[in-house]
Amino acid sequence: MDLSALKIAVVGTGANGASMGADMVRAGLDVTFIEQWPAHVQAMRAHGLTVHLPTETQVTSVTVYHLCEVAELRQTFDIIFTSVKSYDTRWVAELMKPLMRDDSVFVGLQNGMTIDAVADILGPERSIGVVLGIAANMPEPAIVNRQVPVAGTWLSVGTMSGERTERLEQVAAILAYAGVVEMTDDIRSAKWMKLIANIPEMLPSGILGVPLIEAATMEGIRHVMDEMSREAYALAVDLGVTIQPSLGKTADEVPDSDQYALDLLDRVLESFSASDTRVAVLQDWDKGRRAELDAFSGYIVAQRALLSGRAPVNEAVLHLAERIERGELVPSPHNAALLIDCLMSARG
Repeated sequence: MDLSALKIAVVGTGANGASMGADMVRAGLDVTFIEQWPAHVQAMRAHGLTVHLPTETQVTSVTVYHLCEVAELRQTFDIIFTSVKSYDTRWVAELMKPLMRDDSVFVGLQNGMTIDAVADILGPERSIGVVLGIAANMPEPAIVNRQVPVAGTWLSVGTMSGERTERLEQVAAILAYAGVVEMTDDIRSAKWMKLIANIPEMLPSGILGVPLIEAATMEGIRHVMDEMSREAYALAVDLGVTIQPSLGKTADEVPDSDQYALDLLDRVLESFSASDTRVAVLQDWDKGRRAELDAFSGYIVAQRALLSGRAPVNEAVLHLAERIERGELVPSPHNAALLIDCLMSARG
């Protein structure tokens, strides 16, 4: 498969988007970065992108434009990858729509169910989803710490229809430079599996203000995380989601119970977390930015409400996270008692 003629854009070059985009560039592909953080754009133009991997450091020269320069671009793109925050997905899809042809596709390198937002704007035939098993952070502009090497990065890709199109094959081949890729015929269920894995880690670890592994080992916290996982799993079952292998697990490792939700968190802790890995929500708060609350527990609470029910532990944890967003609390280990109270109050 000749990928060299494809025009590729990566919109949103934070830790994941930048490091995976660099893999594409280093493979000799025609890749354009598009980024909204001015200091990051300037630093990449001046010094390239530095990615610190577990065993080496790579510096890659990249072509990068600021969002305000998108209107100056005249070329169209065959494949657009995006790694923006979930709440930015809709306007980014609208932004890039004039630079797409009828056969172009938009690929979400994101957590959450952003495939739906893209489908609403661009059509389901142009929305391709990706499930990510990766850990990375960006401490400063143009510097990425990628804590999982390419060989340890796990990716699953699929179209919304389940069809294995030529574009999907191209996307899979491109992403193979950044990790180990599987194709799925049910991307919605695959995305749900990652959502179930994200639910217990993102908000609790962020609220505590500590790396994920530290949060999961604090007294009483894993019980809160596990109950959040069980609520997400129960909702998935009620919605008819197919429970399937994820994050490199095999079919034999998928029990027919909500134990699988707990196993997925164990997988994240064992294979995709270092001692200093800080979840995306906490990284956002560290930078003074809004976190993706609606993509995680907010999504579970909203979807359960559509079924005329409640996910009480996720709901209570979400309220704590919203207090941090409003400035009423700060991320801190001192919030542990508040998190444990979420579980106690839900049990009534």
